[in-house]
Amino acid sequence: MKNLRKIGHRSPDQIREHYEIAKALSNRLRNASKEERRFLYSVLYDEVLRRVPHHPRLTRKSSPTETNRDVVAQMKFLKVFLKEGDTFLEVGSGDCALSFEVSKFVKQVFAIDVCDTIGKSAISPENFSLILSNGTSIPIPENSVNVAYSHQLMEHLHPDDALDQLRNIYSALTPGGRYICITPNRLKGPHDISKYFDEIATCFHLKEYINSELSSLFRDAGFSKIRVYAGMKGKYMSCSAMLPIVFEKLLYALPSCLRRPIARSWPIKSLLGIKLVAIK
Repeated sequence: MKNLRKIGHRSPDQIREHYEIAKALSNRLRNASKEERRFLYSVLYDEVLRRVPHHPRLTRKSSPTETNRDVVAQMKFLKVFLKEGDTFLEVGSGDCALSFEVSKFVKQVFAIDVCDTIGKSAISPENFSLILSNGTSIPIPENSVNVAYSHQLMEHLHPDDALDQLRNIYSALTPGGRYICITPNRLKGPHDISKYFDEIATCFHLKEYINSELSSLFRDAGFSKIRVYAGMKGKYMSCSAMLPIVFEKLLYALPSCLRRPIARSWPIKSLLGIKLVAIK
């Protein structure tokens, strides 16, 4: 266990409380059958938010400044892929702040999540629809989405469910449609609350990926072309998925005591950060 200190607004005791609750609940999800997971995603995510009132997902929602900063950062990357007549799908939409913003630039927005965390006072745009999922389902018409997007979602899926969800996203996309997937790289992790206690993710990040694993998974789902984007602060370049994959192999050849500091150093972390764009 690492030495704890106050992180942001949270005390060490609150961080430990979050960790213990999240680990217990996520273990239920890890050990559940496929049928059980269909309802456990929403049940357990609701429960962790109820039992951890200082959870960052809740405090961000109460901080308009922080929410706006996060939306602006995502839009700098996302707007490159959007056109006025598009139908946009966000998978794992959370408070839907990003989907609300995207609705200003496209024809239709679908937001999918396992629970409804939109504030009761929020006024949804007319071209916006929130749809609840069992964790893998994408209950919208086939061939109806031009751009699908997820941010910090893949790592929350049970690894046995990931391919099912990808195939459902693939089915929802129009021919030539894009799925933009942003997820943390395991080489720099863990990234969930267990980062203060463990060497690998043990809480609601059920599996953190590397570029090679995710690229292979996308191809298994049917995607024909895969590109990765590297960069930061709104400036990104596209490259073949092979570049970060080769670099990951080189890092894995190093002792673990060297691997993680290098992976977290600048500019290596920008190369390893997983921003994957898959085309149907």
